[in-house]
Amino acid sequence: MKSTINRLILSSVLLISVIMISKAQDWPQWRGINRDGKVTGFTIPQSWPEQFSQIWKVNVGSGDATPALVNNKLYVFSKQGEDEILQCFDARSGNLIWKTKGYPSAAITGPAASHPGPRSSVTVSDNKVITVGAWGDVACFDASTGTLLWRNEDYKGKVPQFNTGMSPLVEGMTCYTHLGGPQTGTFVAFDMATGRIRWKVDGECPAYGSPDLLTVDGVKQIVFQSLTKLIGMSLTDGKQLWEYATPAGEGRVQNATSPVVDQDKVYFTGLRNGFSAIEIRKNGTSFTVNKLWTNPEQSTDFSTPLLKDGFLYGINSQGRLFCINAVNGQTAWVDTTPLQRFGSLIDAGKEIVILTSNSTLMVINPDGQKFDQVALIRLAGNDYYAHPLLSGSNMILKDTGSITCYAIK
Repeated sequence: MKSTINRLILSSVLLISVIMISKAQDWPQWRGINRDGKVTGFTIPQSWPEQFSQIWKVNVGSGDATPALVNNKLYVFSKQGEDEILQCFDARSGNLIWKTKGYPSAAITGPAASHPGPRSSVTVSDNKVITVGAWGDVACFDASTGTLLWRNEDYKGKVPQFNTGMSPLVEGMTCYTHLGGPQTGTFVAFDMATGRIRWKVDGECPAYGSPDLLTVDGVKQIVFQSLTKLIGMSLTDGKQLWEYATPAGEGRVQNATSPVVDQDKVYFTGLRNGFSAIEIRKNGTSFTVNKLWTNPEQSTDFSTPLLKDGFLYGINSQGRLFCINAVNGQTAWVDTTPLQRFGSLIDAGKEIVILTSNSTLMVINPDGQKFDQVALIRLAGNDYYAHPLLSGSNMILKDTGSITCYAIK
């Protein structure tokens, strides 16, 4: 009788979780709807459990690309055998809806060989799915059927040292990318409907951060992190509006974090080169860069920081969580808990959720005065390099070979 009751309770929890995910916010691209790591519609548990209840699990193939979640559909980009594929799953059940035909992708060799699949996050917009393969090809699929709409291979095979990792940005009917390498790169804007190149500008090799949108005087522009500098460009024609040097620190060859944008301010951290903030100002028809501050004490290697309530949270080069005052750049605190340098941070409302590559989940209360840990949980699964998705009362995690949906309650 007791076991029957327990099964009924578990079934009720899973049913509630399925209902909750259907009411939750989408996660259509790198770092969410606004590319800022913020999610709404996630129900924070009254107390975090030591273990999560698995709703479903699917083996999807290798890769570090973060899936996209739109209208209860989960779009997963990975590599199976010698092919890269895009798969669409029902986020409530884990059932496969469609799967694209495999597209041949050469084996990754050298220092990057331990990550054999794609790195670039999926972007979903206007019922279209954009993928960027590990070797630099860009493809667009119909989100309802998986039908290939167009593919561009102009830059395939021209990649940075560790292959392509930039995640595409879509604004309106244009997809913005930074392709090429290892010596030079090209900023390319694609027409979403046809794949036609709207504009392209040759420049530096791509780094491993992803572009974001900046608003100055009410006008949007796109910010790219290239190999050694941040670059602001016009959305309409690719004209360079400003640039700012962001050299990688000693012993590193690539910047690997995305710029954090807040209206006309850009926060960035170069590898072993400190944490800095700049402000972009418009003077007549030109733009100037005003340096606000630099904090030489903190920098991140592979973790894009999170801006929340006037403070920046990140994982530093020693694998320690830190907090910086975004107004003056002063270090507020540094925790001593050992974490991995690879990690993702999500603003879940009243709490911040951190997932590191060694399967450690940390939850903290955002506090600019002190470190305030809520939970520290060891997860099952292989290494996690993809960004976690929080939806309803569920967490969807992509490890190096599978994707799992957990009920948090």
